[in-house]
Amino acid sequence: MDGLRLIGYVLSKTFWSIRYHGRENIPANSSGAFLIAANHQTYADPVWIVLPMRRRLRFMAFEGAFEWRLVGPLITYLGSFPVSLEGAGAIKAMKEALRSLRDGAVLTVFPEGGREFADGKMFDFKTGAVRIALQAGVPILPVTIVGGNRIWPQKQKYPRLFRRVEIIYHPLLHVAEDETLDPRENLENWTAKLRGVIASGFDH
Repeated sequence: MDGLRLIGYVLSKTFWSIRYHGRENIPANSSGAFLIAANHQTYADPVWIVLPMRRRLRFMAFEGAFEWRLVGPLITYLGSFPVSLEGAGAIKAMKEALRSLRDGAVLTVFPEGGREFADGKMFDFKTGAVRIALQAGVPILPVTIVGGNRIWPQKQKYPRLFRRVEIIYHPLLHVAEDETLDPRENLENWTAKLRGVIASGFDH
């Protein structure tokens, strides 16, 4: 895995001048599990986010990607599991997410549920990331990806080269139940806070 990490870093530095900010906010290897929640601009986002981390990693990925010839085996090797938004598939993905966190892994989730367009505007966040963090009892590491929309946005077949991407790690967000609120309202409140933290990275 260290070899793959080195290759990923060299390629990202060479072709996209990748820069990291806020690395001090990444929990130490000796700490427990946590959930990463980030905006989603490119297929490379999961790799860019975790390059500085030497932890056991899991990713929630679009189920269709597992059928792609090269991408499917690669993301499986890296620790991804499929996410379906419907029925039994959604329940299975939630169970796998909770199992991974309770086993001490770091789980990456993209609350938008899809890649952004070239304008870089974030979509509304789904509440799943906060729900998982609450049920697993883990903090959330909010991450902002800046510049990926100019590299490989939705509707673009191949990535552009020699553009800059920045990855910003924010302080941990410790979500909690609020007994004064309806559970759904509590989820929506924390999800709005999470989105606000990630959006603040564009002003970095």
